[in-house]
Amino acid sequence: MIDTILFDLDGTLLPLDNEKFTKIYFEEMGRKFHDLMDPRQLGKYIWTATEVMVNNLEPRYNEEVFMEKFGQLIKTENLPIYQQRFDEFYDQGFLKVRDSVVESPEMQKSVKVLKEKGYRLAIATNPLFPRKAIYHRIEWAGFKPADFEYVSFYEQNQYCKPQIQYYQEVLQAINQSPEKCMMVGNDVQEDLIAGTLGLKTFLITNFLIHRTQEPIQSTYQGRYPDFLKFVEGLEAVK
Repeated sequence: MIDTILFDLDGTLLPLDNEKFTKIYFEEMGRKFHDLMDPRQLGKYIWTATEVMVNNLEPRYNEEVFMEKFGQLIKTENLPIYQQRFDEFYDQGFLKVRDSVVESPEMQKSVKVLKEKGYRLAIATNPLFPRKAIYHRIEWAGFKPADFEYVSFYEQNQYCKPQIQYYQEVLQAINQSPEKCMMVGNDVQEDLIAGTLGLKTFLITNFLIHRTQEPIQSTYQGRYPDFLKFVEGLEAVK
């Protein structure tokens, strides 16, 4: 019997317009760094460093991998200045990204029901962002970070989705076996790969992301109301 639910964030617990999110994010980032770098060049460097972080398979913290590559790209010894700007950005300009998200009453109720039934809950979002950015988004979804016993973020995690090592890392952190867990997410490639470890999977289709033509293999799938109905039908954890 499963007793632990891992949730993706963007497009799962947090409905969002991904195109609008990206547009606002890079516009505000460009404003923050306008005196240091051309916004278009900055965007290219961020994407490049992020790609290196995602593909990293060494046991190194995501923040370290990202900043190392970013520092190489900007070719300056002033990386600490950029790091300080990034930190300030997530307290300032990043907050405008909220215009691209809404709340899901069904997912809010689902989490409430699961907590009442005694399930362990964790946020297994792709740790591409610092803790403060992910905490902002948890709150925008209508929750508190304390509602979940574990939250992934790039200062803490050493791998990213869709690397299977990411899910192994999360399971180790919460001291749980895959057979007792379910991964809930909207991204076929990044979230359903958890199933190869033995986790059950529930694909949320409201904001479905599927990058290939391969058949979708998930234990369950449905929209927000379907997930709520599924949760209401689960037995309480003894």
